[in-house]
Amino acid sequence: MKTKTLSAIALAVGTLLALPASAEDLLAVFREARGYDAAFGAAKSTLNAGREKRPQGLALLLPTVNANASTAWNEVQNNTTGKDFNFNTHSWQVQLTQPIFRWQNIVQFQQSDFQVMQAEAQFANATQDLILRVSQAYFDVLSAQDNLDFVRAQKRAISEQLAQAKRNFEVGTATITDTNEAQARFDLTIAQEIAAINDLEVRRRALQLVIGRLPEGLAALRPGVLIEVPGPTAMDAWMQAAEAQNYNVRVQEAAWEIAKKEVERQRAGHYPTLDGVVTAQNSIGANAQLTGTRNNFDQQIYGLQLNLPIYAGGAVLSRTREAASLAEKARQDLENAKRTANLDASRSFLSVTNGLAQVKALEQALASSETSLQSNKVGYEVGVRINIDVLNAEQQVTSTRRDLSKARYDTIMNGMRLKAAIGALSEEDVERVNRLLGPEQSLAPEVLPPVQAPTPPAQPPAKPQAQSNGKPPPAKK
Repeated sequence: MKTKTLSAIALAVGTLLALPASAEDLLAVFREARGYDAAFGAAKSTLNAGREKRPQGLALLLPTVNANASTAWNEVQNNTTGKDFNFNTHSWQVQLTQPIFRWQNIVQFQQSDFQVMQAEAQFANATQDLILRVSQAYFDVLSAQDNLDFVRAQKRAISEQLAQAKRNFEVGTATITDTNEAQARFDLTIAQEIAAINDLEVRRRALQLVIGRLPEGLAALRPGVLIEVPGPTAMDAWMQAAEAQNYNVRVQEAAWEIAKKEVERQRAGHYPTLDGVVTAQNSIGANAQLTGTRNNFDQQIYGLQLNLPIYAGGAVLSRTREAASLAEKARQDLENAKRTANLDASRSFLSVTNGLAQVKALEQALASSETSLQSNKVGYEVGVRINIDVLNAEQQVTSTRRDLSKARYDTIMNGMRLKAAIGALSEEDVERVNRLLGPEQSLAPEVLPPVQAPTPPAQPPAKPQAQSNGKPPPAKK
């Protein structure tokens, strides 16, 4: 009764996950994420904000124009004559100031170019990060689906083994121990299936985070697909490229240049400034009854304005020392970014090359495991193997298939990380990986075809039918 309950739970959850398939591959998912992902959207806004630094820096070198106007009502009491006078006075002024020498403004304009470079490098890095996050979430879903399919395939195989053990016990050619062992392994597989279903749902929710909806059907990795070996084949070449081209390195290079310019800008607080000033103004003065005539003046002033700072309480020196310390910090951050990029490139390169070797080894291990399973089944039928040997062989095949599937996904992801380490990961790489995908599969299907299985299924499908007809096969003595 307990086994039937667990089976019903697994079937119910699997039915909820079995959604209609739609044509979705990695490239389509990436393009959809590019328009939905909040982190990428924030990166685009940061880029737009960063690009405004250049016009702001340029504005410091261009003239500024200011205008002001005033009007006043005057009430005059002449105590001598006893007469009162009421009148308006008006004035306006327009002033144009053109910086001629302001070294801090010149340096800040130079900083703006590096600030734009920094913003663009940060956005390029965010684009690579989106590619990696989408690809990882995509392959996590496929890996979870593969795991579920392998567990279900193992459950069917153990179910057939359990039925065979029961038949053999009924005819007296096996002990109850074989049946109990198969029953225990079957119950464990049901628990593993429920866990695999849960893991698949979690992975689907993670992909939903970047595309805004639950995926229905994803194109799977083609069985037996060949994963390309990255070129060049020398790890040192990748490490050198990472130190020069990695986007985090470029961000820190720009930050260092900005910090060095900041030292100049703060030191310029000691320097004089020179501006050209042009002023046009008009004023209308007192009432004619008071002065005999109403004053109306127009005036134009052309001049130079020199400002020479003498003492600011030590603030300029303090800010200069602060900027120098921050510049040294930026230099150390740059060095750390280079070392980190170097490490990431070497680690990804080794992961790719070792991953390719692991895929080949697991393909061979899968062939050997399936051959061993076939031999154990034959040995069990003739009496030289016990039921637990067959069950262990079934478990070995499932574990090897799962490891092979994961190794393929990990190797592809490490290849993408290697390209990201040298700042070369782009949508073209997504298209290249997308070509490794085959027909779509709906999530939580009944079973996934075996991955590069070199031998046919060891157990024919007719045996469960024979059990349902009540005609067990004759026991071999």
